Amino acid sequence: MYYSTTYLSPVGTITLACDGDNLVGVWNEGQKYHGAAISEQMTKKDDMPVFDAAQKWLDRYFAGEKPAISELPLAPIGGEFRQNVWAILCEIPYGEVITYGDIAKKMAAKMNKENMSSQAVGGAVGHNPISIIIPCHRVVGSNGSLTGYAGGVHTKVKLLELEGADMSRLFVPKIAKQSPSRQTPKLFEKYKKRKDDLI
Repeated sequence: MYYSTTYLSPVGTITLACDGDNLVGVWNEGQKYHGAAISEQMTKKDDMPVFDAAQKWLDRYFAGEKPAISELPLAPIGGEFRQNVWAILCEIPYGEVITYGDIAKKMAAKMNKENMSSQAVGGAVGHNPISIIIPCHRVVGSNGSLTGYAGGVHTKVKLLELEGADMSRLFVPKIAKQSPSRQTPKLFEKYKKRKDDLI
């Protein structure tokens, strides 16, 4: 059985999912592949210890801290190839980025292959079911393009800026520039107000 709850963040409402003990999903509202890894109905249940731990982790993250991924019990659902790609994502430090091609080279070495398709890696990165915590937003195109984030390129920019990434060599592709999120500044204000109310 799978359970879900929501979390109000500076980048919008986030859905959290668990199997009772482990976090299996973290999706931004409207995210591509939202809940796709869960094959059965999720039951809404807010009072789960794993959700409490994840929400505290996210509170610290959005406050500018750098909580360790290992602090949370994660169990993303996916095949071996995807699991291996997600493990590489977990190795990317805060404030750093890696390219799809870099991950493809690491996967090729791991699988004893001469090379690996960056597109196959991109598919695995895009299907990461535990966004933000497993940092797929830290993956960029070989030319510095901020492309391919299932939660939206403007969310990707906000997360990288929050983490202190050097944005000087990164850019938003023209297609993404045509549809900016106008809600993001308001969401940061709502989040700050919510946090101030809790203190």
